[in-house]
Amino acid sequence: MKRRTFLASSVASLSVTAGCLGGGGGSGAKLSVTPTDGDTDGYPPAFDDKPTERSIDTSSFGTVKENGVEVPLAPIDVAHYWYKRGEARFADARGKKSYKESHIYGAVLSQASKKRRADADPVMDWPKDDRIVCYCGCPHHLSSIRASQLINAGYKNVYVIDEGFWKWHKKGYPMRGNNVTSKPKSWVISGETATSLAGENAWARHRPSGQVESTDISDAGSYELHLKFHEVGPDSTIEVETPSYTVEGKLKDLATGTVQG
Repeated sequence: MKRRTFLASSVASLSVTAGCLGGGGGSGAKLSVTPTDGDTDGYPPAFDDKPTERSIDTSSFGTVKENGVEVPLAPIDVAHYWYKRGEARFADARGKKSYKESHIYGAVLSQASKKRRADADPVMDWPKDDRIVCYCGCPHHLSSIRASQLINAGYKNVYVIDEGFWKWHKKGYPMRGNNVTSKPKSWVISGETATSLAGENAWARHRPSGQVESTDISDAGSYELHLKFHEVGPDSTIEVETPSYTVEGKLKDLATGTVQG
């Protein structure tokens, strides 16, 4: 296992070093080496202020049902505890653009999309008994989809961060990327489809950048897609897909009214 090292700092404010923001719990920890991307093990760097070991009752976690399985929702403080102790591998379920802009330091890209290339997904080479924590920004639609895919593939210790990536961002926990300081504007697309599709997924995609979001269709056939896409504006073209229809339009129009096939 290849690990990098964080050295704790007494600086109260967050530090930004070579595209890396934050440290152990917003303490302003600094990197001891220039950070590099490309690791495929999903582990965080090693910390010199490793938390004291404590008992975690994972049976008390809430769950969300996705693809026929119950996906455990790990509270962010637990996910951060595992992170600081190096006791979990982290997988980002969002699109490539979102990952490149900002992601949990050490996490690998493992998209929820069915069209992702398995041979380019490092998670597929991880032992199936290892603890894996998936995350996204919505806060846990894409991550629960990816986690359910892993569980159905035989991975036995998979969780998602309940509060999502942007809570991690707000807390100033360690991140890497081209733009770790800002948060993209949020857009909401509401839609309706057949009630028979309850529990299925609705998707929103910005094809040029590869950014994607998903949500479950409710029992009433309605859905809400919460988009946090980088460098996407009112006139950007977004594709909305459900099992019964695909609609394409400008974001400002899709975010007004109700999308229907």
